Amino acid sequence: MHVQSIQNKIYEVRGQKVMLDFDLADLYDVETRVLNQAVKRNSDIFPEDFMFHLSQKEWESMLSQTVMTYPVKRPKTALPLAFTEHGVTMLANVLKSKKSRQTSISIVRAFIALKQFALNYREISDKLKELETKYNKQFNGVYEPINFLLQKDKQETGLRECKQTRYQIEEIAKNKFAINESEIEFPQPKKTMHAF
Repeated sequence: MHVQSIQNKIYEVRGQKVMLDFDLADLYDVETRVLNQAVKRNSDIFPEDFMFHLSQKEWESMLSQTVMTYPVKRPKTALPLAFTEHGVTMLANVLKSKKSRQTSISIVRAFIALKQFALNYREISDKLKELETKYNKQFNGVYEPINFLLQKDKQETGLRECKQTRYQIEEIAKNKFAINESEIEFPQPKKTMHAF
């Protein structure tokens, strides 16, 4: 059985990774009602941390947020059972078939793979946060001089544009109106001094 196809049937409910009764029934190749009857007959080995009923709100939320991997045909009042990793392991003992034992092994492997992925993800996430903090500190000292240089460049560009505009106006005045350069007075741009 392919681990990835099993992982697609693992959901997070109440902060736990769980599988729903109809998905498990499909994997174990039994009807959902048969699986639920077997669980009911052996309820003493399925404590709350192994198995629980979804609330109406949880079930409706799952239906609206996820595409179920199996067409769900059940009355609206029949809420699915959610099995934790330990509950899934116990199901193999209750169903007592060779297929159920093999399926349980595959399901446990899928849960383990998810745990390993979560652990690796957490380590990578922590490392990225550490690097981000380190490089933010390094770049904070560089931002101020860069901003100064950018502002200085903007001012110099403005000065060049003023000089170019002044030159163009002077040329137009000379050519069109035959006005002498000395007759035109333009205000001089202010020069600003910046210190680091």
